[in-house]
Amino acid sequence: MMTDTILQPEGHTVPAVFTRAQLDWLPWLEPMPEAALTPEHVKALVDPARVKSAYFRLLVRDPAALEARTRTDKDIFYNTEAGLPRAERELAAAAASRLNGCIYCASVHARFATTYSKREADVDRLLAEGVGAELGERWNAIVAAAVALTETPMHFGAEHVQRLRAAGLDDLAISDLIHAASFFNWANRLMLSLGEPAA
Repeated sequence: MMTDTILQPEGHTVPAVFTRAQLDWLPWLEPMPEAALTPEHVKALVDPARVKSAYFRLLVRDPAALEARTRTDKDIFYNTEAGLPRAERELAAAAASRLNGCIYCASVHARFATTYSKREADVDRLLAEGVGAELGERWNAIVAAAVALTETPMHFGAEHVQRLRAAGLDDLAISDLIHAASFFNWANRLMLSLGEPAA
């Protein structure tokens, strides 16, 4: 049974700026205790290591929804045999998170974008300056498309597709970008409504 709220740890600090630093995330509702997880819950986590995550133990209260969410996430970001390179999928997620104000998600996806692209200065510029930062035309086009989808899907249109194609993205890469940005637009809103980041 869920309690109304969880008291946050005394003295915890909510980050005030976007960063690539590793952050914690603290829920406002009580996650399932590890000892209460059934085999169905553990299966729904997909990755058993997620049993240590308060976020996933909160979402696992609806195991079928969590399993579908996690398998979708993994397919969007880890199935990189064709389409958009992993670095740019992560860039789209980081841009959506930056626009939405999700400091936690932005930190995670900015780290991945840096790891896979080796463009640390550009990723840091996105975090510091926001989605209007100058990142070079290909990345600018990706960020602009992610921003349009995040603001409201109807803002994304033919002009974004044309700009992405001109920047070298084929249809499969554009589809990957749409999935990455859209998934994290949704994920940000879920995470922002259930808890807060902590340094």
